Amino acid sequence: MTPPRIKVRPEDFAVDEIPLYEPSGEGGHTFVRIEKRMRSTEQVVGDLARKLDVARRDVGYAGRKDRVAVTRQWLSVPDCDPERVQEVDLEDARVLEAVRHGHKLRTGHLKGNRFEIRVEGVGASEQEAAAREAERIAREGFPNRFGDQRFGRAGDNPERGRDVLLGKRRPRDRREARFLVSALQSEVFNRVLAERPLGLAEVEFGDVAMRHESSGLFHVEDVEVDSERARNFEISATGPIFGTKMKEPQGAPHAREVQVLEAMGVGPSSSIRPPRGIRLRGTRRSLRVRPEDFVFEREGDGIRLRFSLPPGSFATVLLEEIFGTIEVGSGENLDRDVMLEG
Repeated sequence: MTPPRIKVRPEDFAVDEIPLYEPSGEGGHTFVRIEKRMRSTEQVVGDLARKLDVARRDVGYAGRKDRVAVTRQWLSVPDCDPERVQEVDLEDARVLEAVRHGHKLRTGHLKGNRFEIRVEGVGASEQEAAAREAERIAREGFPNRFGDQRFGRAGDNPERGRDVLLGKRRPRDRREARFLVSALQSEVFNRVLAERPLGLAEVEFGDVAMRHESSGLFHVEDVEVDSERARNFEISATGPIFGTKMKEPQGAPHAREVQVLEAMGVGPSSSIRPPRGIRLRGTRRSLRVRPEDFVFEREGDGIRLRFSLPPGSFATVLLEEIFGTIEVGSGENLDRDVMLEG
């Protein structure tokens, strides 16, 4: 049986970035909201830098967006008049607005992403099963693992990131170096998540848990009390985005994380010495995530989904949890080099 399909057309996969804040209207940088189709964020960044005669590294963005899709996101450029920016002609992209702001847009400076996705080739019985799974996920959430796209077309980004971290590889620029190291961090997180012996709605002594409302972190000490909070989706256990300042778990969770880090040739977080130019403070990431404003609609032999996810959570992981295997189309018979995270 042919699996359900996404990205048959770029318009079937729409992503709208939710900014962390609005540009102020004054300052030495200009925030640029763009809409692009069948182009990666990096491609548009390169075009914008050339057209405005600024260094590519000085163009900021909060997150990379899908190429085989129609996506809207914010970029930033230094020392450019908004009127000039609005007149820039971009390949398969357009400037929607340009507003001054006081600083460069940095990675992670977004509140989340809104998605509207059409999934094709879903039979009647599969639609029933998908609807039940979507209803469960709306209540309980789904594994917050990183999607395969994070690891590169050949799946070797984590290995390349380890070489960067150990000083065996010198990427062409710091942005590429940080991206490769982040792929290694992502692989560590995924392995810790995969090897966890408990369910997503459970916590154990020593976990570093996250309060969903505030993103605050704390150690689980009273398992009975915190288990009830986890069942109510007030808190969730977290996994490592390793780094020198990351909050370490205790007990069994700590032992499992150290084992994964050592198996991947990284070693404990306390022993990491990142190369010059790469700050690797680290953080914690919730092991589960729940979509917001979740809408599930049937359309003939397809399904249309609307939902929002926080930064760094993958829409394709949600689709895999609902439908199982998903076939990713090329939009217009182009290649499959896509990025599906915010």
